Order: sequence, then C-alpha cells, then structure tokens
Amino acid sequence: MKTIRALIWPAVGLAAILFSLYGLYHELRGLSLDDFLTRFEAVPLRSWLLSASATLVAYAALAAYDHLALEHLGRRLSLTFITVCSFTAYALSHTIGASVFSGAVVRYRAYGSRGLSVSETGILVAFCSLTFVLGTLTLSAIVLLIEPEIVDRFSAVIPIEASISTALLILALISLYLLGSLIGFRPIHTRWFRLEYPRPTLAVRQLLIAPVELIGAAAIIYFALPVAGNPGYMVVLGVFLASFSAALLSHAPGGIGVFELIFIAALPEVDPASVLAALVIFRLFYLVIPFLMALVVVVLFERRQFLERRRAGM
Repeated sequence: MKTIRALIWPAVGLAAILFSLYGLYHELRGLSLDDFLTRFEAVPLRSWLLSASATLVAYAALAAYDHLALEHLGRRLSLTFITVCSFTAYALSHTIGASVFSGAVVRYRAYGSRGLSVSETGILVAFCSLTFVLGTLTLSAIVLLIEPEIVDRFSAVIPIEASISTALLILALISLYLLGSLIGFRPIHTRWFRLEYPRPTLAVRQLLIAPVELIGAAAIIYFALPVAGNPGYMVVLGVFLASFSAALLSHAPGGIGVFELIFIAALPEVDPASVLAALVIFRLFYLVIPFLMALVVVVLFERRQFLERRRAGM
C-alpha cells in the first residue's frame, strides 16, 4: 500500500507532462526550429540584462520568506546563511518538483546544522508555503480587478463579473488572515507541530514581501517578450500566475510542458516562437542556472559536514 501511495504523485506528474506535451505539439505544430532560433537570437541584450535583474529580485524575495519564517520562530541566523539556504532549497525544488517536500529536505539538512529541530523546520516550510500562497492570492486579486477580461484567455464561459467577485472574495480571505493575526486566533495543531498566527507586524510584512518573488519571476518573461503584440505586464503576470500554479499542482519536474502549454495558449496575440523563446530564457535564469549553482552549494555543504564529523570523531 505504501508503495502504491509513493507512486501516485510521480504518476500524476508523468501524466501531466505527457498531456501537456501533446497539447504543445498541437499548439506548435507549425513552428520550425529555425523560427524558434531566429526569435531567440533576436532577443536584445537589454532584455537579457533586465531578465537577469528580475531573477535576482525573485530569489532575494524568496530569501526574505525564510527570514520572516525564522523571525516567527524566534531564531536568529546570519543573513548570508539564510540567503544561501533559501536559494538552494528553491533552486532544487523548482527543478525537481514536489517543491514542499524537496525544499523541506534541503532546509532540514541546512537549518538542522544550526540547531533547528524537525518540528521547527516543519513550521518554517509551512510558513514559507503560506507566504507563497498569500503572494499568489494577492496578485491574482489585483490582476482580476485591473484586468478582469483576462479570464477570457482561459475560458470563454466565465463572465467578467465573476472575475471581480472572485477578486473581492480573495481580498476578504486575506483580510480574515490579518484579522486572525491581530486578534490572535487559536494555533493550528498537527501531529508534528503547532502553527501559530504570526504577530500583526510580521503578517503585514509577509503580505508586502509575498508578491515580490512572483512579480520578479513574471518580469523575466515580460522583458524577454518582443514589443510587438506584447499585451502588457499585468496580463503577462496574470498568465504567469495561472501557468506557474498549474505547473506546481501538476507535480511535473520543473512544470515542464504544463507551464509552456498554458502560457502559449493564453497569449495568442504574440508569435508562439517568441513566447517559447521567452520561456526558455525564463527557464535558463530561474531554473537551470540556479539549479546548477545549488548543486555546487550542496556538494560543498555536505563536504564540510563530512569533514566536521570526521574531525569530531578523532
């Protein structure tokens, strides 16, 4: 039974990849490799530099997630250690998939070396995940209020009025979260840890920082898209939120196929080859380069841990 449960999510991820690749085939069946390479080479240096800068903003915000979580726990660690640990955890989890679990393993190894217990690491992971959800919900509400017609890009049957109603409902839920922090609702108990509402000042900072990572990540693609046919940043942000969320829920490694399918289908006014080129740049900056750097960090960390244990045993 345990074996079957362990295979469920990999099976879901594989099914999502196959389905998405099939959809991509139909979306891109008229696209040649030369078309893609031409669009990729046409991306100006300025766009590359802006996309690289947006990547730094995104990963800096992710480090702030961990910093807020550690402050919530009452733990003080060096900013450098938090930044490297957060970067490594997210760089690996974004690429490997099953981000909550893979990120938790990295954090347990890193923060455990600084004295955090298993339950504290669990609270930290839960806090960071909640911060991401809050950022996604906040930006989704803003996009739906500013660009309510964006729902037409995903479904022709959803009325625009539903966009505004959904946005208001999301904002009400976020307000309830802030109210819970202000009043001090009862902590959430699980089998492994006790999760308390953060202090009001911390909750406000959480809501301010939460959207920054997604704003930066979406900007990577926005800057890489051509000016011709570009629907504007708010639309790109809205499509990114839908695509990125679907990619995470699919449990496909790196959201491969799922992310591209939704993005290309939702931007019909932009040449598919140009969209694909922008998405490749996104994967390069946001996934591939950080993943390779994270592998180096893990190797160096484990080597240091091994040498420390060896010296302690002498």
